[in-house]
Amino acid sequence: MIHKEVAVVGGGPAGLTASIELAKRDVDVALIDENLQAGGQLLKQTHKFFGSEEHYAGIRGFNIAEKLIEEAKGLTVDFLLEGSTYSVYENKVLAVKKGKSTRLISAEKVIFATGASEKVINFPGWTLPGVMGAGAVQTFVNQHKVLPGRKFTIVGSGNVGTIVAYQLLQAGAEVAAVVEAAQDIGSYYVHANKAIRSGDIPVFTSHTIKEAIGDESVDSVTIAEVNDNWQPVPGTEKKIDTDVVCLAVGLRPRTKLTSLAGCRSVYSSTLGGKVPLHDENMETSAGGVYVAGDVAGVEEASIAIEEGRLAGVSAASSLDYISSLSQEEQKKEIRDRLGLLRGGKYGEERAEEKERIRGIFNERVERTESSTTRR
Repeated sequence: MIHKEVAVVGGGPAGLTASIELAKRDVDVALIDENLQAGGQLLKQTHKFFGSEEHYAGIRGFNIAEKLIEEAKGLTVDFLLEGSTYSVYENKVLAVKKGKSTRLISAEKVIFATGASEKVINFPGWTLPGVMGAGAVQTFVNQHKVLPGRKFTIVGSGNVGTIVAYQLLQAGAEVAAVVEAAQDIGSYYVHANKAIRSGDIPVFTSHTIKEAIGDESVDSVTIAEVNDNWQPVPGTEKKIDTDVVCLAVGLRPRTKLTSLAGCRSVYSSTLGGKVPLHDENMETSAGGVYVAGDVAGVEEASIAIEEGRLAGVSAASSLDYISSLSQEEQKKEIRDRLGLLRGGKYGEERAEEKERIRGIFNERVERTESSTTRR
């Protein structure tokens, strides 16, 4: 069995920054990731980030990943790649499978930064070759430099959908349409405007995909308007020639491991689904177990970076690597940056939801402590 002071599961932006904050303070930390390379979704992002310098404004996503990986390696973070964590046992023991062998890793603290998985929608023809998630499209195009088709219909106009549309245009593909069930585009307008302006892309709001058509693979789709109950309106169907349907219909937190670790959760439609309850330090109801990034609620990469920092500082302070005064100052700086990142209507909704989750967490802790005292 391998023993570490802290084990971080997930090598995306949150896991990398958590590991960096820990290693900066000489904590013995292992970063576990199932992929060949750490970096997570950052590896698929070819666009430049916007915002502030401390959030890597003007730097492309995959370059941010390179910077974080280089910093982590320079701080002697122990990278355990190609290792799939499939179970969590008592006393924070992780079962990690690599190839045909399994190794057990025990830790005093665990940080889960396992990210999110893509949601899908079902419709006639959704199992045809050519129907794929936005993440798969980005993996093909941005990582492997292969276009899985030539003419794409994107379902969903959130940040992911509009960013993928722009990336496809850059790669030389045609975007036949963006289809959105809501009455307005769901992404930041900086993403939507860039994509639409670059390719003059038809955008069908208040529409949904009704059917994907093809014999051996997709060759067209039928879309239709939706009513107030989100149901297709008969007689409004439109046919679009396409060979790839890219589903960008949202993400859900990957909470399988946090559930196995005994973390209580709550449902949040705003944050993507079931979310582990956690406090202002990112610590869950399973003491000594922390969450950061999309597993703690689906938001932006910059927020994942800051939540990773907060979880790392919190875990380090709980192991007495940071003085009480210093840790509070550092945590406040990170929380202030998170507050700025959650500005605007889009972010404020998530800020309010995070506050609600912290409130539920604190209420349950108080109830448990009160019950223990009475006994």
